[in-house]
Amino acid sequence: MVVSRDPAADGQFYYSVSTTGVYCRPSCPSRLARRENVRFHATCNDAEQAGFRPCKRCKPDQPSVAKRHAKIVAEACRYIEAAEIAPNLDILAQVGGLSRYHFHRVFKAITGVTPKAYAAACRANRMRETLSHSSTVTQAIYDAGFNSNGRFYATSTQVLGMTPTHFRAGGTDTVIRFAVGECSLGAILVASTDKGVCAILLGDDAEILVHDLQDRFPRADLIGGDKEFEQIVAQVVGFIETPVLGLDLPLDVRGTVFQQRVWQALRDIPVGSTASYTEIAARIGSPKAVRAVAQACAANAIAVAIPCHRVVRSDGALSGYRWGVERKRALLQRETDNE
Repeated sequence: MVVSRDPAADGQFYYSVSTTGVYCRPSCPSRLARRENVRFHATCNDAEQAGFRPCKRCKPDQPSVAKRHAKIVAEACRYIEAAEIAPNLDILAQVGGLSRYHFHRVFKAITGVTPKAYAAACRANRMRETLSHSSTVTQAIYDAGFNSNGRFYATSTQVLGMTPTHFRAGGTDTVIRFAVGECSLGAILVASTDKGVCAILLGDDAEILVHDLQDRFPRADLIGGDKEFEQIVAQVVGFIETPVLGLDLPLDVRGTVFQQRVWQALRDIPVGSTASYTEIAARIGSPKAVRAVAQACAANAIAVAIPCHRVVRSDGALSGYRWGVERKRALLQRETDNE
């Protein structure tokens, strides 16, 4: 671990060098000492009790760089969330005590999105909250931090998934067609707006799936699918049973900027293949956002069409799946058998 300067070993132990009188973290970039001059210690206190002083380069007696960066980014996130108007990059970098470029790189590496995208997501969340209790849509727009009506309406559909008036009414006048069917994995519900499929839900109880859809769109106009729509359900069921058939449906995908990047990466995984959360994070250009990738997979409401079942742990083992690990196992097995 010392030879490879493995940062994952930081905090697990420390090593000292008798010829220099200092002790270091395993990841210290300093020149490697001869083995006969190295001793190992469980804690900083142990090393100091043995007469060694902390290295000035890796600063083992202070929080690691990763922890310091995590703290800076957490504070920046809180600053963004509390600001009435989205702070610019210069202000955030100054608050974090880093250069403009360094702060941007660290923030994206940890969160998976840029400071600008994070601020936009916070503003969108604030917009959703204020729309439900503001007296007018205009008031909600300014309360959420948008400088003008025009700037908000230019992106309102991407932010809300529908017009502000419809969102404020809880989806009133939004027509969602749906149908419930059965497949070998249990009950299945497929729902669609005029833009495309907005939900594919799997479960053991069809009634629970309908309640789930109602909770997502409490005031939308939910209409049972007709014969034409039932063909879409049949297409989804056919794909589940025989994955080589493929599934080419228009989707109405609603999520944050980061979630949509993850979901697109999932759609790029070929049938019969898998990818780890770490690999997906690397593919979207955010290699340190592994946990955020897992959260985006868990938030996916369009089963099989956005194939989060194809994401596995780094060791190939199956991890959690919104609709049950056994369904995930069955889906992967069918894709492998049908190659």
